[in-house]
Amino acid sequence: MRRLFSKVLVANRGEIAVRVMRACHELGIRTIAIYSDADRNAVHVRYADEAHHIGGAPPTESYLQLERIVRLAANVGAEAIHPGYGFLSERPEFPEACNSAGIVFIGPPPSAMRAMGSKLEARALVAAHGVPITPGSGSLEDPEEAARVAREIGFPVIVKPSGGGGGIGMRVVEREEDLIPAIEAGRSAARSAFGDPTVYVERYVRKPRHIEFQVIADQHGHVVHLGERECSIQRRHQKILEETPSPVLTPELRRRMGEAAVQAARAAGYVNAGTVEFIFSEGDFYFLEVNARLQVEHPITEMVTGVDLVKEQIRVAAGLPLSFGQEDLSWRGHAIEMRINAEDPARRFIPTPRRITRWVAPSGPGVRVDSGFGPGSEVPPNYDSLLAKLIVHGSDRAEAIARARRALREFVLVGPATTIPYHRAILESPDFRAGNLTTRFIDDHPALMEEMQRFLGETSPMDYGTDPRHVAAAAAAVASVVSRQPG
Repeated sequence: MRRLFSKVLVANRGEIAVRVMRACHELGIRTIAIYSDADRNAVHVRYADEAHHIGGAPPTESYLQLERIVRLAANVGAEAIHPGYGFLSERPEFPEACNSAGIVFIGPPPSAMRAMGSKLEARALVAAHGVPITPGSGSLEDPEEAARVAREIGFPVIVKPSGGGGGIGMRVVEREEDLIPAIEAGRSAARSAFGDPTVYVERYVRKPRHIEFQVIADQHGHVVHLGERECSIQRRHQKILEETPSPVLTPELRRRMGEAAVQAARAAGYVNAGTVEFIFSEGDFYFLEVNARLQVEHPITEMVTGVDLVKEQIRVAAGLPLSFGQEDLSWRGHAIEMRINAEDPARRFIPTPRRITRWVAPSGPGVRVDSGFGPGSEVPPNYDSLLAKLIVHGSDRAEAIARARRALREFVLVGPATTIPYHRAILESPDFRAGNLTTRFIDDHPALMEEMQRFLGETSPMDYGTDPRHVAAAAAAVASVVSRQPG
């Protein structure tokens, strides 16, 4: 029987660093945090068993310093590194450097990352294993060839970079005369953002839904999926609300898509946790890409399956087989995750990095909050704007929505502008309640901004900071409790 690690370095920050450390703590594993100048007083630094300064506030000086992080891990005796998500998590050079240093990387092997790192190569690979893909081209450089392929596919088409993500370089083209400028703009954006100007075109699916499947594989040939997550509500191609199960999938579609996700993972020789993403429209689904890491929205899968995905990641990385098979999994109830970002929805979701002056996280039945912030935390301008993930679980979708509405009303987060009132508006939308979702949901519902306004001036019943009498009463109550403590 192989043992788990005694010491793990978490090469990340914020809520995901805390999430990984919590799993390690429950498994009896000591944790090592790294931090930048901007994160000296961050929650993940205080939570870890030990913490080490890694560099300046810009990610390029700290959390992206691959060699420095691996060298530190070796020097402090870490047996493994968990990359979290973002930063270095999907760079194959990271697990390669870990392997060279004799440190285990808690994630997929570099070969799987490379197999799925290029969207063009990933499309070809999964198609060869029977996974549906949208009609599309190879790499495009010759304008005449691009026009011929686009006519063959049929307009509208979408121009996509082969590398990278986040919607960078993507262009929807309705007419042939707009194709070449879109390709040139896409190549320029891709070269600047990813260092790879390769672009291709594929059929543009109107009114698509974004549905992904959680997969996990061990080193013994076992690959399973843990069901789907509906991720259609996005702003600028970035998800802000996810739920499981999808309101649109039938048991038969779930079975077929789950099998396709497992096939895609097998095709890449995948090990550890990852996500296979699909475009879904009118009963058909098409492979989109593989995220070779733990996803931000993994908690909703944990809520409905009862599986701790981070613990399973650690066990798999230690060489243990999966603790369950496909036949052991069942899904209970419905879960929703809302990303609480330091952003101002009324100003095109611009980031609002400021100090958090008051913070009370919601609680009660079926409510979970994952965060790396709290009262008094400084929100740095250097990183992603995610403050917290509010996750709710109910016996069905209606109860999950009711709990989400209740939890958002309770949440006290004063300082930066946040997406809390915008999420409240989404939950009031008749289309959301009916499950009528597409990746254009936000663009197609401009009235959400107006709906949001009625929540802006509302005070949470948990916010004692708005009334001096409440503050005094709360302080007196705390003082009374402290005075009765022994010693």
